Amino acid sequence: MKLQPIDISKTASAASIVFDALRKAIVEGELEEGAPLRQDEIARLFNTSRIPVREAISRLEEKGLVTSQRFKGAVVAGLDIEELREIFEYRALIEPEVIRRAVPRMTTDTLDEAKTFFHKLHTASDPVSWGDLNRAFHERLYRASGLPYHEAAIDKAMDRVDRYLRAALIRSGNVNKSNAEHLAIWQACADGDADLAADLTRNHIMQSCTGLMQNMTDQSAGPARPAP
Repeated sequence: MKLQPIDISKTASAASIVFDALRKAIVEGELEEGAPLRQDEIARLFNTSRIPVREAISRLEEKGLVTSQRFKGAVVAGLDIEELREIFEYRALIEPEVIRRAVPRMTTDTLDEAKTFFHKLHTASDPVSWGDLNRAFHERLYRASGLPYHEAAIDKAMDRVDRYLRAALIRSGNVNKSNAEHLAIWQACADGDADLAADLTRNHIMQSCTGLMQNMTDQSAGPARPAP
């Protein structure tokens, strides 16, 4: 199992540490779809009992990252095209409204921090770094909205699609296009144009959805057969 062992035998928040480590490994694609989460093995890696491991897996299941299968136990959850479409359509409803609310409350510090993440996106050399910076950019802009429940819902939705999105963007070569969309969103925020920021955010989400669905369709189709 691709996890770094950590000695947490004397840590009060063992379940949270296991949860964070497993969540990170799933979102970043280190634990692939269908990978089993064996409680004994994980407990040994973290030098803890099965109790915090069981709690961590239960929390991952609540977030939709893990599912229980008969005879297999807990495994990393997959995502089909219809689920993906629904998640992106949900994001396209909620995120534009969050940024619309955020724009009038953004400070110079907010915009400067978001722009720092944006600049780092241009130099990210791998899907993990790019994905982390992508989320940090959007989250920093959304934080000004003062809508923590909405932000938590967005974070949960992103957890479900993030590992697919990172891989698809790198594979398709659309990183530069996505970064250009990020810049346009940032500029609308800097200009105080909440409606434009909302429209650009909605388009950005649905463009990502279209590209990811195409990538998933191509992968499921497999390599083209040679002509007879």
